[in-house]
Amino acid sequence: MTYREPVTTSQLRHHGDVDAEPGLLDFAVNVRGAGPPPWLRDRLVAALDRLGRYPSAADDLAARRAAAARHGRRPEEVLVLAGAAEGFALLPALRPRLAAVVHPGFTEPEVALRTAGIPVHRVLTDAADGHRLRPDAVPADADLVVLGNPTNPTSVLHPAAAVRALARPGRVLLVDEAFADAVPGEPESLAGDATTAGLVVLRSLTKTWALPGLRAGYALGAPSLLDRLAAGRPPWPVGVLGLEAVRACCEPAAVAEARRAAEALVADRDWLVTALAALPGVQLQLPAAGPFLLLRVSAGARVRAALRAAGIAVRRADTFPGLTEDHLRVAVRPPAQSAVLVAALAEALAPVAAEPAAPKEVVPNTAVPNTEAAKTAVRPDVGAGAGYGAGVGQETRS
Repeated sequence: MTYREPVTTSQLRHHGDVDAEPGLLDFAVNVRGAGPPPWLRDRLVAALDRLGRYPSAADDLAARRAAAARHGRRPEEVLVLAGAAEGFALLPALRPRLAAVVHPGFTEPEVALRTAGIPVHRVLTDAADGHRLRPDAVPADADLVVLGNPTNPTSVLHPAAAVRALARPGRVLLVDEAFADAVPGEPESLAGDATTAGLVVLRSLTKTWALPGLRAGYALGAPSLLDRLAAGRPPWPVGVLGLEAVRACCEPAAVAEARRAAEALVADRDWLVTALAALPGVQLQLPAAGPFLLLRVSAGARVRAALRAAGIAVRRADTFPGLTEDHLRVAVRPPAQSAVLVAALAEALAPVAAEPAAPKEVVPNTAVPNTEAAKTAVRPDVGAGAGYGAGVGQETRS
């Protein structure tokens, strides 16, 4: 058997845009399309004439009203953000004593918390039971719990009841719903839940509306919680274009368009699942609910390199706690594009399949000390995010 260290904080800063170099067919980034639809682009272009003045309280209120109406909330229960990632950056303002982050999952919340010196407990879901969420695996004394739904990169959609079961008196429960609008009807979303104590839901416009360069999203929660999150923000944290994007994408016509896109995604994902399942040596994490799939192959680093040589970018997944270099995340694209990925993956796997099986890799349930030495205790090919520090807390499997 071979062993490797658990994922360290420096590795957590790796994201799919690093894998998706210009010129490659992009299956690494979970963004639908190459840019916003024409009607949204026109709205943003029209808003350019307002760039000569500061964003006003009226602008912010209009965006909050639109988001509130979209989710059946009150405007004071909405905090407009410069992308959902800003919501993660604000988490230290809550001053938690112990944060529990459910993994494999989006890594920026843990980065923000560790950078602020907040202890983080990793709760690892298990592939053996489909990465099912087990609320009893979260430490009882954690006063902040963070998870995604659907979860990136596993594409697992957790039942709303299981997520609500994480709520406790004195605890903030933050649910990242960046991909919730990619699920038809958003059946497990908690965005409209104004009664679960301590609940904060983050929503992103980046994925469905192809706006990663704009940075627009919002948080939903009790006004007192949102006030705590926003306490340290600078003046005018969201620009005119971000506020206009929130207004536009929360209008009924846009919500209906997003649902149609989610329904089309289901068909595209089903096609890709069928094609990948037919390839020898590919293990799929199923069922999948998001606009991406988690795969496991042998010799994952070699397979990624072969795909890159063939002009295809996929997301390395060993930078997600609980996964290995044999895990890959691939975005769901229309079949015409996905067919290129499937053909290249079949070719990349052929020489691997002809080799003897490699020793099984085991990720130990140990901690890396929070020391300067630990900052370099990663494989030499991992360089993203250097300087953010290292160290992981306890890890338990849920």
